[in-house]
Amino acid sequence: MSSVDTSALFQPLTLKNLQLKNRLVMAPMTRTFSPNGVPVEANAAYYRRRAEGQVGLILSEGTVVNRPASRNDPNIPFFHGEAALAGWKGVIDAVHAAGGRMGPQLWHTGSARYTEWEPDSPVESPSGLDAPDKPRGEAMTEETIADTVAAFAAAAADAKRLGFDTVEVHGAHGYLIDQFFWSGTNRRTDRYGGATLKERSRFASEIVAAIRKAVGPDFPIIMRVSQWKQQDLTVRLAPTPKEMTDWLLPLVEAGVDVLHCSQRRFWEPEFPELDGENGLNCAGWAKKLTGATTISVGSVGLDGDVLNAFAGKGSKAASVQRLVERMERNEFDLIAVGRALLGDSHWVSKIQSGDHKNLQGFDAAALGALV
Repeated sequence: MSSVDTSALFQPLTLKNLQLKNRLVMAPMTRTFSPNGVPVEANAAYYRRRAEGQVGLILSEGTVVNRPASRNDPNIPFFHGEAALAGWKGVIDAVHAAGGRMGPQLWHTGSARYTEWEPDSPVESPSGLDAPDKPRGEAMTEETIADTVAAFAAAAADAKRLGFDTVEVHGAHGYLIDQFFWSGTNRRTDRYGGATLKERSRFASEIVAAIRKAVGPDFPIIMRVSQWKQQDLTVRLAPTPKEMTDWLLPLVEAGVDVLHCSQRRFWEPEFPELDGENGLNCAGWAKKLTGATTISVGSVGLDGDVLNAFAGKGSKAASVQRLVERMERNEFDLIAVGRALLGDSHWVSKIQSGDHKNLQGFDAAALGALV
C-alpha cells in the first residue's frame, strides 16, 4: 500500500463537553460475549485495547434498555440492573485509564431476529411486524411506547452517572426505532405512524428529548441511522434530500448532536442523480441538510463490505486514500471503523504512524472471540 498523508484523520474535535484527539471512531459491533447480560473483565480488556491503540472515540456494542424483550440473543449485554451496570463501570474505567473516550450504544432490537432464540416475553414493534407482511410479536401500545422512551432516558442517565463521555441511540438497521421510521413495518394510524418520515420520526424524537432532559445540555447525544434494513438491503427510507430532511431534522431539533449514518461502503454517493458518482455520501448529505456533526462508516480500510463477514468471508486491507480525500473536504466530521479494528486493535496507531504494510485486514474468525 502506498504512503498516504492521513493528517486529516488526526485533527482534534470538540463536541460539547467531549474532546476527541482524532476523528476515528470504533463502530458499535454486536459481540454476544456478556454472560447473562453482564459485561465482564474480558469485555473491559477488549475495549481497553482499542483505547490503547489510539481510537479517538469508542462506541460500545449494542447494549439493551430495560424492556422485557429488548434483546434478541441471551449474551447481548444489558444496560440496566446492578450487575450489568457494575460491569459497564469496569469497562469505562478501563477505557479512561488508557486515555480513551467512550459511549454505550443504547439498543432495543424490536422484532428483528438474530438467531432462533426467543425471549421470555413477546417481542414488541410498531405494528407487530418484522418486515412488510411478516408478522412477529405484538404491536406496541401508547403505554408501552411511553415506557420504552423512559427506559432509554434512564439508560442514558446511568451512562452519564457511570462516567461515559457520550451516548449513542441505535436507530438503524431495522431494529425497533428504525421499525418506526420504515413504512413497511410502521402501519400505525395514531400519532406514531403516518405517511411521512416526519410523522414516523416522532417516537425517535421523543426518545431523544427524554434523553436530553435526563443528561442535561452539555452531554453529547449520537443517533445511528441507516437507509438500508437488514430485512431488505434495497430499502431507502429517504429517496430525496427533502425526505431525508423530514426524517433527520426532527431528531436534531429534539437534541441529537451527531448523526451516525450507516452505509455498507462509505464512498458510495447517496444521491448520485444530483451530484454525480463522486457526490456526497449519506453522512455528507445529513450534514448538509441538518447542520449536525456527522459520522460516516462502511468498509473503511477493507476491500469487502460487512456482508462478507456474515458469510464467513474475510477482507484484505485497502488504502484509506478515498477516506482522506473526503475528510479533507469536510464532507463529514468523523469516520467509524468496524471490522478492521476487530482483527487489529492497533489499526489506528498504525495508520497514524504510516505503518500501512502491517495492517492485517479482517479474518472472519475474529467474530468468534474477544481479542
